[in-house]
Amino acid sequence: MLRDPDYPEKVTSPLYDYPGERLGRPATGRGSIGRPGRRIGALFIDYAAATILATAFFGYDQFALPEKAGATLFAPMIIFAVLQILFIPTIGGSPGHRILGMRVELAGGGWPGLWRPIIRTALLLVVLPAVIWDADQRGIHDKAAGTILVRG
Repeated sequence: MLRDPDYPEKVTSPLYDYPGERLGRPATGRGSIGRPGRRIGALFIDYAAATILATAFFGYDQFALPEKAGATLFAPMIIFAVLQILFIPTIGGSPGHRILGMRVELAGGGWPGLWRPIIRTALLLVVLPAVIWDADQRGIHDKAAGTILVRG
C-alpha cells in the first residue's frame, strides 16, 4: 500500500482501474479526467488562437523572418499565456478547454482561484512539466498548481 502525496489520508493501491480513481473521480462523464486527445486538441486550439491574434496585432511579416521579428517572435506565446491566465479563473478553462468540454478545477473540486492558473501556465510554457503525467494523467504543471483538468 502507498500513501498519495496529494491526499496523505488516503491509502492507495499501486494499480487503478482508470485515471482519477484514487482522486475520487468518476471513470466517465462530467468530472472525469480529461483524456489526452482532448487535452492536445485544446492546446492546439489555444495556440492557434494566440497565433491568429499575434498575427492580427503584429503582422505576418514579423514572424516570417527571425531577424526582423525581435520581441514579437514571442507574441504568440505571451498571448497564449494571457489566454490561459485570464480564462481559467473566469470561465473555468481556456477557450480550447471549454470548446472541447473540459474545465480546470482544484484537485479536490472547486474554483482554482487567481494564482493557481499563473503557476499552471508558467509550467505549461516550459512544456516538459506538461508532458510528464502521473497515473491520473495529471501533468506536473497541474500537480504543482493543485489543479486538475476534467470533463465538464
